[in-house]
Amino acid sequence: MLLGLRFAAMLPFLLVTACASAPPELPNQAQRPPSLSISRDTAPPPAVPKPALSYKRPKLALIAGVFPKPPELEPQVAFWRKVYAKWSQAQVVIHDNRYLNLIYQVVRLPEPVEDGYYTPEQKALIDRRLEYWQERLRALETKLTQQMALDPWEEKLARYIAQRVGPEAVAGAAERVRSQRGLRERFRRGLEISQRYEQLFRGIFRQYGLPEELAYLPHIESSFQLNARSHAGAVGMWQFTPAAARTFIGDDSVEARLNPVLSAHGAARYLSSAYERLGSWPLAITAYNHGIGGMKRAKEQHGHDFVKIVREYDHPLFGFASRNYYAEFLAACEVVGQAERFFPDLDLRFAKAQAVPAVQLASFDRPKAKARTQPTRLESKLAKAAKRFPVKTRRSPRQSRN
Repeated sequence: MLLGLRFAAMLPFLLVTACASAPPELPNQAQRPPSLSISRDTAPPPAVPKPALSYKRPKLALIAGVFPKPPELEPQVAFWRKVYAKWSQAQVVIHDNRYLNLIYQVVRLPEPVEDGYYTPEQKALIDRRLEYWQERLRALETKLTQQMALDPWEEKLARYIAQRVGPEAVAGAAERVRSQRGLRERFRRGLEISQRYEQLFRGIFRQYGLPEELAYLPHIESSFQLNARSHAGAVGMWQFTPAAARTFIGDDSVEARLNPVLSAHGAARYLSSAYERLGSWPLAITAYNHGIGGMKRAKEQHGHDFVKIVREYDHPLFGFASRNYYAEFLAACEVVGQAERFFPDLDLRFAKAQAVPAVQLASFDRPKAKARTQPTRLESKLAKAAKRFPVKTRRSPRQSRN
């Protein structure tokens, strides 16, 4: 309570500072206080950015209002667009884990750079940068709560936070510092791999009366890697755990979960069930990460106000990944929808030529050299699962919302 009152007392100062016509220049090295000395891996607080060019929202995010994009989510969507299409795996972003438009520093990793792996030197560098920004933000908060004078470097940092979010975001900022590695190369490779399956997956989702763009979910689940595995025990392109696979695929074996077609059917059944129980696509898509039961609890507390759920829903398992899952999906849709813009050197013609024809859906794993009269293992599993989750003839969710 006392901390809140002190911050309230400092609001006029920060608002005046944020509205200053010209930000103060950082003092040079000779004038900089010892506590703010710059080492080789230390960067000054980020400069206040110039107004960004208006972003033309692609048609995909507006299709029949299926995937609403509240303006309050734009900072998160913009952040993940950059993660997927701008920042490389050699770059690590130091940012606020709640206010994703607060980017403190983009650190470049020393060589060698490998996908999904940090060398000990790289890990130590990131740890130092995280500790540095935690210390600077903690010192800033202390000075503001005690109404102490700020030096020029701290004034610039305070102004940056106030302009991007608001002066109240200084409170607790040190505890919200997080790092995120760029995924540009991985997403680009995922675009190439996805051409083999996109039409096949779109056909599966059409079969269940679902929006075809849900076929883009593997971009954020696995980057379309067939053998992807998570620490939670999820495997495959669609990242099914054994428990979810038993319910929605009808088989919890690793073989079934690694099968892209069988697991795509399971994903369609899962998302269909989630939408019918939760009633909106932001909730249903987030449930793919947080669980249908978890999102049902969130809905009971906050209704269909998805922005409020993201901001206020408090549960130990509803962390950074769950809060951002829907924004990641929207960002992936935008990048895929404008792949030529984000990856101008990308040529997908060869990848598209390798696509799995939709007519192979029923015989995806059928041996080509042998004639047979018995159904394949895949066909038997699909038939078994279809009895448990029959495809319903109904209007698609996008039509029923009009």
